Amino acid sequence: MKTIKGPGIFLAQFLGDEAPFNSLDSIADYMAGLGYKGLQLPTWDPRVIDVKQAAESQTYADELKGKLADKGLEITELASHIIGQLVASHPVYDEMYDNFAVPEVRKNPKARAEWATQHLKYVAQASRRLGLKASASFTGALAWPFLYPWPQRPAGLVETAFKELAARWKPILDVYDENGVDVAYELHPGEDVFDGSTFEMFVDYLGGHTRANINYDPSHFVLQQLDYLQFIDLYHDRIKAFHVKDAEFNPSGKQGVYSGFAGWADRAGRFRSLGDGQVDFGAIFSKLSQYNYDSWAVLEWECCIKSPVQGAAEGAPFIESHIIEVTTKAFDDFAGTGADEAFNRKVLGL
Repeated sequence: MKTIKGPGIFLAQFLGDEAPFNSLDSIADYMAGLGYKGLQLPTWDPRVIDVKQAAESQTYADELKGKLADKGLEITELASHIIGQLVASHPVYDEMYDNFAVPEVRKNPKARAEWATQHLKYVAQASRRLGLKASASFTGALAWPFLYPWPQRPAGLVETAFKELAARWKPILDVYDENGVDVAYELHPGEDVFDGSTFEMFVDYLGGHTRANINYDPSHFVLQQLDYLQFIDLYHDRIKAFHVKDAEFNPSGKQGVYSGFAGWADRAGRFRSLGDGQVDFGAIFSKLSQYNYDSWAVLEWECCIKSPVQGAAEGAPFIESHIIEVTTKAFDDFAGTGADEAFNRKVLGL
C-alpha cells in the first residue's frame, strides 16, 4: 500500500486581482503558510504558468519547479478543465465558451477547438518537463443537452456523440502517451463523461486507451446520488488524481436531483467546504490507500456558504488529518510462527 500525498490545493477558485491572490509568488506563499504542500495549477491562467513555454523550455519548467520548491511546495498536476471543454462542445455553448478562448479564435468553433487541442498537447509536454504523472481535465459535451430529452433522442445520437468525442481526444491522448502522462478526467455533470457508465463508454470508443483516466471527485457523485465508495472499488485502477471536495444532498417535496435552476444556496444538492457536507472522507481515504493510490489529495474549494479564505484555512488540516500513513506490517505479525512448507503440512495433518 502507498501513502497519499498532501495536502494540495487547486488554485483556480482563489486567483484574483488583489494580493495575495494575484500572482504565483504571493499565492504560493499564502498557501504554504496555511500548511499546503502542493499546488494544482490552472493552465488557462498566465499568472501561474505559461503552458507553451513550459512545454518547450526545460529551463522554464525547472525554474518554475525551483521557485515553488524554495517555498516548500510541489506542483501536484496541471489542470486544464476549462480548455478541455472546448475540444468538443455543442453549439448551444458557443457564446459562453468563447470567453474561455483567446480572442483570435472566438466566433469560430472549429478554430477554437483546434486551439484547445494544441493547448492540451502543450499541457502533456509541460507535464513531462515538470516531472508530473497526470493532468486533470474535462471531456467537453456534445450530447449533454440531450441528457433528459423530449421529444425522444434520434436513434444512435449518443453513440454518434461519443464516437466524435473519442475521435477528437484520441490524438491528444496519444501525445500524452508519448510524454508518459495520464489525462485524469473529472467526471462532472455538464460534460458528456459524468459517471462510471459514460466513462466506460468513452474508453470503449477510445479502444481502451490507457491514458484516459479519472480525477476522482466525490462531490459530483453525491449530487448525482451515485455510490462514490463503490465507484472506487470499480475504477480504482483508473483513478490518477483526487479532488477533495465536500457536498450535500437534501431532497424535499419541492426539489431533487434536478434543482439546478435555483441558486446554489437554495439547491437540494450543493457543494460545501470540507467537513460541512455529507461525504465520508474517512472511508474514501481508506479505500484509496487500500488500492495503492499514491498521488495527491487536492482541495478544490467550492462552497455556497463559507468564504474561500476560511475554506482554505480549514482545508489543509482537514486533509492532513485524513491522510493514512500506511502500515508496512500486519497487526498480528507478533504472533507469527515463521513456519515453512514442512511445518504447514504437519499442522494440516498431512
